[in-house]
Amino acid sequence: MEKRFTKITKMIKFEDNTYLAQSLFILVGLLMVAGTLLKLTKILYFDSDWFWFIAGLGLTVEAIISLVKQRKFNKKYRILSREEFDRLSGENKNS
Repeated sequence: MEKRFTKITKMIKFEDNTYLAQSLFILVGLLMVAGTLLKLTKILYFDSDWFWFIAGLGLTVEAIISLVKQRKFNKKYRILSREEFDRLSGENKNS
């Protein structure tokens, strides 16, 4: 039971798996498309503020996905300055 709870917690925090975040992004996109189609066909009327609210949610979810991926990249790889690269490559040549 403890392992299952930990896995769910990690998914909610978007640490281990971005499946939940991407599912939310797809859901928000589908809501925007369906809402726009319903409004264009005059089946349903709602204020455009709701559309922008949903768009804002979509952007927020996309930003979270991007941030998590960038943090994973930063943990896995180290970005070197030109001076560091030259110094390290010089040490390798002398070895």
